[in-house]
Amino acid sequence: MLAVLLAHLVLAIVAPTVMGVLGRRGYLLLALAPASAAVYAAAHTAAVMRGDHPTAVVEWIPALQLELAFRMDTLAWLMMLIVGGVGALVLVYCSAYFSAAASGQRRFGAVLVGFAGAMVGLVVSDDLLLLFVFWELTTVFSYLLIGHYADRKASRRAAMQAIIVTTMGGLVMLGGVVVLGEAAGTYRMSEVVAAPPGGTAATVAIVCLLVGAATKAALIPFHFWLPAAMAAPTPVSAYLHAAAMVKAGVYLVARFAPAFGEHAVWQGLVVALGTGTLLLGGYRALRQQDLKLVLAFGTVSQLGLIILLVGLGTRSAALAGLAMLGAHAMFKASLFLVTGIVDAATGTRDLRRLTGVGRALPVTALAGALATASMIGLPPLAGYVAKEAALESLVHDGAGNLPAWVSTYVIVAVVGGSALTFAYGLRFWWGAFWTKSATDLTAATDPDACPIDPAQIHRQSRLMVWPPLILAVLGLASALVPHLGEDLLAPHAALYPGEDGHLTLWGGAGPAFWLTVVVVGSGIALFWWRKPVERLQHRIPRGVEADRVYRRSMRLLDEIAADVTALTQRGSLPFYLGVILLTTVVLSGGTLLLSGVGPGEVRLWDSPVQALAGIVVVVSAVLAARARRRLKAVLLVGVSGYGVAVLFMIHGAPDLALTQVLVETITLVVFVLVLRRLPAYFSNRPLAGSRYLRLAIGVAVGVTMAAFALVAPGLRSATPVSVDFPDEAYVYGGGKNIVNVTLVDMRAWDTMGEISVLLVAATGVASLVFLRMRSGAILRAPDPDDADPNELVRVNAALGLLPDSARTDERARSEILERATRSRVWLAAGRTLAPQRRSVVFEVATRLLFHSMIVLAMFLLFSGHNAPGGGFAAGLVTGIAIIIRYLAGGRYELGEAAPVHPGLLLGAGLFLSVGVGLIPLAFGGEPLQSFIVETDVPLFGHVKLVTSLFFDIGVYLVVIGLVLDILRSLGAEVDRHADRGDDGEGGGRTGDTLLSDGGYGAAQASTTGHSSTQDGGAA
Repeated sequence: MLAVLLAHLVLAIVAPTVMGVLGRRGYLLLALAPASAAVYAAAHTAAVMRGDHPTAVVEWIPALQLELAFRMDTLAWLMMLIVGGVGALVLVYCSAYFSAAASGQRRFGAVLVGFAGAMVGLVVSDDLLLLFVFWELTTVFSYLLIGHYADRKASRRAAMQAIIVTTMGGLVMLGGVVVLGEAAGTYRMSEVVAAPPGGTAATVAIVCLLVGAATKAALIPFHFWLPAAMAAPTPVSAYLHAAAMVKAGVYLVARFAPAFGEHAVWQGLVVALGTGTLLLGGYRALRQQDLKLVLAFGTVSQLGLIILLVGLGTRSAALAGLAMLGAHAMFKASLFLVTGIVDAATGTRDLRRLTGVGRALPVTALAGALATASMIGLPPLAGYVAKEAALESLVHDGAGNLPAWVSTYVIVAVVGGSALTFAYGLRFWWGAFWTKSATDLTAATDPDACPIDPAQIHRQSRLMVWPPLILAVLGLASALVPHLGEDLLAPHAALYPGEDGHLTLWGGAGPAFWLTVVVVGSGIALFWWRKPVERLQHRIPRGVEADRVYRRSMRLLDEIAADVTALTQRGSLPFYLGVILLTTVVLSGGTLLLSGVGPGEVRLWDSPVQALAGIVVVVSAVLAARARRRLKAVLLVGVSGYGVAVLFMIHGAPDLALTQVLVETITLVVFVLVLRRLPAYFSNRPLAGSRYLRLAIGVAVGVTMAAFALVAPGLRSATPVSVDFPDEAYVYGGGKNIVNVTLVDMRAWDTMGEISVLLVAATGVASLVFLRMRSGAILRAPDPDDADPNELVRVNAALGLLPDSARTDERARSEILERATRSRVWLAAGRTLAPQRRSVVFEVATRLLFHSMIVLAMFLLFSGHNAPGGGFAAGLVTGIAIIIRYLAGGRYELGEAAPVHPGLLLGAGLFLSVGVGLIPLAFGGEPLQSFIVETDVPLFGHVKLVTSLFFDIGVYLVVIGLVLDILRSLGAEVDRHADRGDDGEGGGRTGDTLLSDGGYGAAQASTTGHSSTQDGGAA
């Protein structure tokens, strides 16, 4: 089973490549995935029949008792045959259904195979939580398949409708799964069914499970999404809405019916949902003019019948329901595929326009006739065998332990629904293939509604014709050996209470036979007088339609959401922050006050240096809050951060202090880079009254956090886990630096998540800044010795670094070029800066410090396992070195300092960390497990290597990539905008700031040029 699931996964992943290379013929290769499921099930038929169910269990999280448990019993065996067999034939059908030029085939093939794999996983799951995972996967895949034609409004609407309804049902089902698993004391499904819990928990679980089944199987009142989903391609309708997805709801009911079939709530809901859906779907199918809609409402109707039979709780009804489950998959999938052939051959599915199709497409008409005969219950076909078994069961066993009047109602509903099925079945085949008279065709006054010309019908590929014909013939073949079907399906039916049922072609002239006569006679009458029936249906008021209720509910929900959004989402960051902080104060602070718990012994400081650092932090924070200039506020916040780093150092945490200093430095630079495109002053708002409100909120939050900081340490009731960290860090992690070993070994999963967030953050920042798609080209400074002599002049002119006279005076240009090439530069891109924007002191210092900082970073990286440092700190030091190069030489110097695309560093770092984490699995270890290698190396002596070093190198690369991506985004790209004269939305260029145009602003960092009206800036 694991190999079958893996085959679906692999083929789904490579499907885009396969489809790109082979075109639509790639579907033939993709068909191997579902075919493997059918072959696997067929190969284990004998084992399943004798009760030797194949199982597979993979431990996932043993501490939480989470496992990947799979089991194939009789019900799962039947579903795997359906999902795999029909899925393979549908994929073969797709190879001829879609044109070679059809768009989206790569995605469609991958999603369809993924859906087949999700269905296989769903039916063989023996764990309730795993069942839910696959259940939701089918929902997501079905959404993508229904919405395949994304350019069509109907497809988008149908896909959204389907995912909303089925996801809602799935969430309700999840609640039932959790209640059931907790009440039973196990989440193993086979154990729950064998020993189901009782009481209120069982009732709640039953309701939740049936809601999930009703939404997935399109039972009333959730039936409306299935007909709307006919906007999907026909192969999708044949697979999802006839053989696979909707059968997931049937499967769920059949799975739990042996456990809860005698429960009063279960029986009441099953009878109401099953009979109501059976009658409503059949009634609606009679008035449809589109062949797919006839089949869609017919599917709704028959799903109600199947749910009724497998959920009624009796053995004989369950056997009939399983037989109907298999028969329905064959004939309904065949009919949908036949509809696709008719549509492709004629260009329409409107039965009022179709005529003479049967003569033009005889093989297709034969397949449609066999499938239709099975659907309406004519012998000798599978649908007839299942229907006769259902009537026999209801006549002899009734509705289980329900009252007699309920049994009578169920029989009447099944007979009425079967008569409607007979009528719309005849309507379908007559509408699709019959040569009609003029009175049965649409009047030719509308050119778009004219009857088709039979001479213009195009024959389709055999790859389209054979799949529906094979399914139709299988319906005939299986009916000819009913006892074989009974033997195969009886093991699951035996789990139900009651007497055994039977599958047979002839059960004698008993009550069931005469009920069949009534069904046939009523169905023929309804079809014969179809026009009066249609007129009668149009006269009868429709009442409240579920689809209309859904749309109005969605509209009302949108309106409520808009009102709530208008109330809460005001576009004011101070308002959002105030709400968050006030909520924290009220809930957390209120709880602390009501608890009456106070702080224990409070020691203000251990040394006066701590008090001094605390005063610096507090004063700088207060001044930052009162600052009117943005740059002043940023610098004061940085001072506060550096003060916190001093506190870390004083308390003996050099790693934290080092990281804090490095982070504050980089953050300060990033802030200043952003400030280049913002006004120099904050807005004059808020007014004085608002300031006092903000002050009050700030004081309240400060007091609350301080109270928690004082109270929390005294309330510890258990020994901290950190007590064992020193010993574990050295014994298991092989290092003396507890912080670094924790990051790369003991809590490596956390670090994995954090570097993933860093990658996403870098991508997000760049996406917000770059107006166009980013290229992989690295901006490099021109070399006067190698490049065109005029290249340097062109670059300086583009940067605005040449006076206007030099742009027109060729002699002046030559002099500038000669002077620039003779000048001494300390940085590779130094010549790209105008003389007035260069600082020789800064360039010399950068030239001296850059390589030293890189060496320091390497030292921190390799010594971080036993001394302060590590990949994160080393990456920050390297990032600061690159920042210095950028500040000293501008955006061209950035390209010289780091001639690599940041995406490569980010991807390589994450790939290295993940790869190192997965390597232990190949040696029987755990993910992210470290190994210690000790050896003696000549010249170096005794060497101790811990494999987590490579994980740390991955962190190092991710941090460098993040810094470099931010510099390219907020630095070089903003410089490029400034060079072009683009004005920022927040007030354009802000004059000569500290980092003007990516260079060192020297003494020109004035605020000249800022008017009092710029973005609300103060005078």
